[in-house]
This record gives sequence, C-alpha cells and structure tokens, in this order.
Amino acid sequence: MTTPRRVFVVGSLHLDVILHAPRLPRLDETLIGNSVSYAFGGKGGNQALAAAQMGASVSMAGRVGDDAFGQQLLDRLDAAHIDRNQVLRCPGASGMSAAIVDDQGNYGAVVVSAANLSINPADMAMPAETALLLLQNEIPEAVNLTLAKAAQSRGIPVMLNAAPARQMSDKSPTLVRHLILNRIEAQDMTGEHDPTAAAKALIARGYGTVIVTLGGDGLLCGTNAGVTSYPGIKVNVISTHGAGDAFTGALAARFVSGEPIENAINFAQAAAALHVSTPVDQRANLTSETVAAFQAANR
Repeated sequence: MTTPRRVFVVGSLHLDVILHAPRLPRLDETLIGNSVSYAFGGKGGNQALAAAQMGASVSMAGRVGDDAFGQQLLDRLDAAHIDRNQVLRCPGASGMSAAIVDDQGNYGAVVVSAANLSINPADMAMPAETALLLLQNEIPEAVNLTLAKAAQSRGIPVMLNAAPARQMSDKSPTLVRHLILNRIEAQDMTGEHDPTAAAKALIARGYGTVIVTLGGDGLLCGTNAGVTSYPGIKVNVISTHGAGDAFTGALAARFVSGEPIENAINFAQAAAALHVSTPVDQRANLTSETVAAFQAANR
C-alpha cells in the first residue's frame, strides 16, 4: 500500500466577522449596518482547506482559543477531513478579524492574532508521511524558520507564501524551496517595481522557485533557468477574496501528487480562477474534479 503524500500546514486560524454597511463609518460615528456574516479564515486555515478540497491529505498545526470561535474553527477543519490533532486550544481569545464592507465593495478591517501568537514549534511533530511543509507570514518568523530547518533536515521541501509582506531573515532563502508572493509583496521585499526584476532579485538571493502572482494578469515563475510568464484565465469575477490562498493550496496539493511544476501551476491558476468566479456560498463545493473540468472547458 502506498503511503499518502501529505501537506503539513502550520499557520494562522481566524474567525472573520464581516459587517455589511452602506458606507464606512466616520470617526466617532455609530452606523447602522445591513447584515453580518462569519467566515473561517487565517491564511494557514484557508490554505489547508484549499489543499484538502483539491484532493491532498492535509495535517495542520496551529492554535485557537478556548472561546466559542475556537470551536467553530475546529469544526470547520473536521468538516474538511483535515487532521487537526496539532491544532491546540489555549486560554483566551481565538484569532479573528472584524471587517466592514460597504455597498461599493470598499472595506476596512482589524486583525487580532490572539491565540496564533502562542504557536510553539516545540509542541509540533511533523507527520511521518509529510511531503511538503506549507508556511505563511501570519505567524512569527522564528516559528517558520525553526520548522523549515526541521523539514530541511528530513529532506522535506518548504513552500512559503510570504504574505503579508515583512522583512525576511537572511536564512530564509536557504530553507525555502518554493516562494509564493504577489506583485506588491515582491516589490516590498526587493524594492523592484517590475515583477520580473523582483523575481530575478529573489532568485539571486537563493530561493529555488519564485512565483509572483499578478491577479488577473497571471503570474511569473522564476528559477535559475529564467523567468516564465503564465497568462491569466479570463473569467467573470464575483470576488477576489481568498484567491491567493486558493492558488497556494491547490499548488501544494498538486505538488505532493507528483505533478511537474508547470502542470501544478496551470492547475492552481485554474483553481484560483474558478474560486473568484464562483459565488462565495458555493466555493466549499469546489474539488479537483471541478477544476479539471474547468481546465478542459478553457483550453
């Protein structure tokens, strides 16, 4: 029997509270809103869900609080059949964000990391069948570095979604094989306004593969052999929220399935395009089969 190739995600978990209002409030103003909704979030949680939806075996490590939000987050991981034995509960509040969205789609948000800041790599054990460690920048960099070193010592590749942008340790390029970031994050990390120049600068630092996403314009994939452009897939966009996490999770799922990087990128692009063109309340129904059908229809 073949041992499953597992994605091990270590990252943030948030419960997002989304308030819908006719406009954003002014300073000191109390505004009557239209509705409220709650969404599972955090880049770690979102990417774990996306990888699981795209067919990967997924384990996750992280922290939630001992509040009601924490239980909601755990229930969502269970519903997606994600191994969350290493998502521990700690005293206090779970991570959350509160966002206000107006009728034109403008928004303002506050994120509180809370329990996510108590993540301790000493409490974690990489599952024996791990084929990829997936990290993001919503947990402390010291945690990411410790986990990346542990993965490297076992020959396990590390994929880092460098979002949100922050100054990275000089050790990061030697530990991260696949770096994923958007054009703004690439600019922040390198000072280069041109995405191609930014990709080349990051490759020069030592990252193995650098993927710079460009929204509807596609993406760039850079290696020591050069930078390749992948055009975007034209769709009717409903909402771009979560597109980067959908892409990263799908890419991770395809990577551990043994797909060549070019095929994995094409699949992940299709997954992200389908994500942004699907109504929010139907996105949980997306699977690797629906993405494959979408790809076939758009060749």
